Amino acid sequence: MHRVTITLDDDLMEKLDAIIAARGYQNRSEAIRDLARIGIQQTAAHSTDDHCVGAMVYTYDHSKRDLPRKLTQNFHSHHDLSRATMHVHLDHDQCLEVTIVDGKANELQHFADHIFAERGVRYGRLVTIPTNPDEHHHDGHHHD
Repeated sequence: MHRVTITLDDDLMEKLDAIIAARGYQNRSEAIRDLARIGIQQTAAHSTDDHCVGAMVYTYDHSKRDLPRKLTQNFHSHHDLSRATMHVHLDHDQCLEVTIVDGKANELQHFADHIFAERGVRYGRLVTIPTNPDEHHHDGHHHD
């Protein structure tokens, strides 16, 4: 075990303590170790050239100048990765989109990074699932 000193602002510490209380961790170190493992796993999963399917979920302000056009250009540039998009109008300005993606994990991450970096995109999350789940998780079910 290594002892590491980290500095967290009050807001982040409050959120961490809320997670600790909600999930019943024994101490902060245990919670931070779990969160670090999750972050490492997600980062590693998105940097491989393994084939994945997934969902890109993001909200954006459609009234931002040029944003819908830029998003469309991004989708055309990555047309081989996106399969379908569901578009929902949340209110006068905000839209939610969920795009089903299919390709190499690192290419999907690169595509998502381009979308999420656009000015006016407020929230973005990429969830990927390996297309060969038996290699990663044995649950007793046979997958074709």
